[in-house]
Formats: sequence, structure tokens, C-alpha cells
Amino acid sequence: MLIVADENIPLLDAFFGGFGEIRRVAGRSIDRAVIEQADVLLVRSVTNVNRALLEGTSVRFVGTCTIGTDHLDLDYFQRASIHWSSAPGCNARGVVDYVLGSLLTLAEIEGADLARRTYGIVGAGEVGGRLVKVLKGLGWNVRVCDPPRQVAEGGDYVSLEQLVEQCDVISLHTPLNKSGNGSTWHLFDRQRLNQLKPGAWLINASRGPVVDNAALKDVLLEREDLQAVLDVWEGEPQVDVELADLCVLATPHIAGYSLDGKQRGTAQIYQAFCEHLGQAPSIQLSDLLPEPWLSEVSLNANTDPAWALAMLCRGVYDPRRDDADLRRSLVGTVEEQRKAFDLLRKHYPERREIDGLTVRISGESAALSNIVSALGAQAT
Repeated sequence: MLIVADENIPLLDAFFGGFGEIRRVAGRSIDRAVIEQADVLLVRSVTNVNRALLEGTSVRFVGTCTIGTDHLDLDYFQRASIHWSSAPGCNARGVVDYVLGSLLTLAEIEGADLARRTYGIVGAGEVGGRLVKVLKGLGWNVRVCDPPRQVAEGGDYVSLEQLVEQCDVISLHTPLNKSGNGSTWHLFDRQRLNQLKPGAWLINASRGPVVDNAALKDVLLEREDLQAVLDVWEGEPQVDVELADLCVLATPHIAGYSLDGKQRGTAQIYQAFCEHLGQAPSIQLSDLLPEPWLSEVSLNANTDPAWALAMLCRGVYDPRRDDADLRRSLVGTVEEQRKAFDLLRKHYPERREIDGLTVRISGESAALSNIVSALGAQAT
């Protein structure tokens, strides 16, 4: 069996080495010549897997070690009887940690009290749903917009118009849908961007084209009151340097790039492949994850809650490092910048997740206990 895989997928040998030969290829370089004799194709979000790529090849299983599937032609897979799997929720916690770190940075710059802002979450799937739970756990005011879930489930959702009108912070976690009534392509176009409240913060860690990047650049130039954080970009791996300069934080599509999230994605595709083959999984991710660098923190009950929140989040992950790395890479020719973008992702440093942290509180503090619980860390 020949398995062609994006070279950035971790633990390939550990999970898939027993099935056959593994051929590692840069995700953007996977083409028909590479996969023609392959039985299995394993990708991440940078590889478009469609009829033009697969027709006439021997590929019968496609796995993407990511939450999103907008890069997969699922209709063609069904017609061609190609089995497939994604990894829903694999990196959701990493994205939540990214948003928390971004909020702390924005609040620090503006001297804002995070507890007094109103938060709007667009998309309440694996990522957005977890973010809502954390923010509500902290006692913050949250509005949620997710039309498909509202139709299917009912519940306390608001329209996008209401969310834009009411919220001081808007965080985007919707999949990219390019057609139909549910299209999210340029969901935040020039008109909607101009409708943002004075002093609003916009965070996009979903897909680049959910926000019209050209319009956002113009609006940010016109409205100095707005602040933006972008982890995803139209035209990746090319980044609009002028737009990046206008953002408070600009990062190279790494919001969900925690070590746990990436390895969890591989594990989920391994489990799906075992199911496809009709065999029981024999390898567990828990046996492969290394010990985190920071595993335990002790707090005195008199610790200021706001300081504790910032310390716990930033102690595990601070997006300002990734912002600095991307900005240093935005030099030279366009081709050099594109290569640098992919290298930042390929050689991304080890990063863990907040819910893997144990927090010991000396004494009784309901406020600290609530913060630890809301963050998903373990309290002792």
C-alpha cells in the first residue's frame, strides 16, 4: 500500500507506518504525478483534492487532518466511491487559546476591561461552540450567530445583523461555503465592515475569504477606531503586507497549530482509516504525546483574577510571538514571502493547550476557581 501524505502531518510513521510505504510531499506540491499509484492520500488544508487531481488514480481513501473540508470535492468523492474523513474538533482548543491570547493583547493595548465587552461568535461548530462555552464560563456577555444550527436546533441565536449591531468583539469561526444561500464568501464585505460598532474588534481565525481583505484594508484606513486580528488571508500563502501592517495581530494560519491539535488530527484520521479497513485501532494518541513544558501552576487565593487569567493563558500560549515571526517574514519578493509563510507553518515551534494545565489554588477563591474551570484547566 502506498500512502502519499503532506509532509507537515505529524506522527505519520507512528500511526500509518504499519500499513505500507509512506511518501511525504509538500502539501502545495501534491499533484497527479505524485499520487497516481497511491492508495491513500492524507492532506491538510493547503491541498485542493478534487476530480482533476484524483480521476484515473488508484486513491480510494482521502483523509484531511483538519476540521475544514472546503478544500475537498465531497460530491466527486461520493460519485467516485472514494472514502474520506476529516478530523472535526481536532484543533478547536488551539483556536480558542489563540482567540483568548488575542483578546488579552487587544485589551492591553486599549486599556479595555474584557468583562465589560459584548462578544459575537459567528459559527457555533466545534471551534465556535467551545469558545462560547469558555467566554460564558468567564461570565462575559456573548451573542451567537449560526443560521444552520438555529434552523436545526432552535435556541438562543441572533441574526448576523443583530450581532454586528450589538457586539464590541466579533470572532469568526464559520466554514467557507462559496455558493448557495449559505455562502460565507466575503460574509464580511465592505458594507458589513462599515456597520461594525465604533471601537469594535474583528478576529478572523476561520478562512481568509470569509472577510473581503481588500475591503477590510480600506475600512481600517478610513476608521482608526476599528481593530483587526487576522490569522487567515485571501490568497494564502501570499499575505497582503499593507493589510498586515494595519492589523493588531497578523499570523500565518496557525491559530489551531497546537501540538495536541495537530497530533489529534492524525489520530482521528488513523481511527477513520482503521474503520474503513474494518480493523480495530491499536495505537493511542495518549501514548505518543510528550509531557508539556508547563504542566502545573500554583496560585495564592489572594491573586488578582484578571492577572491570573492573563498569566494562565499567556503561560501556555501568547500569539504575539507568531505575529512577530510573520512580520519579520514579510520582506523580499512575493515568492520569498510565500515560501516564508509556508516555512513558518512547517517549522512551527511546540505549543500546547490550556486545558492540559493543572492549577493549584492555595486557599479559597471562588473567582480563581471559576477562571480555572472556565478555561478548562484542571483545578486541585
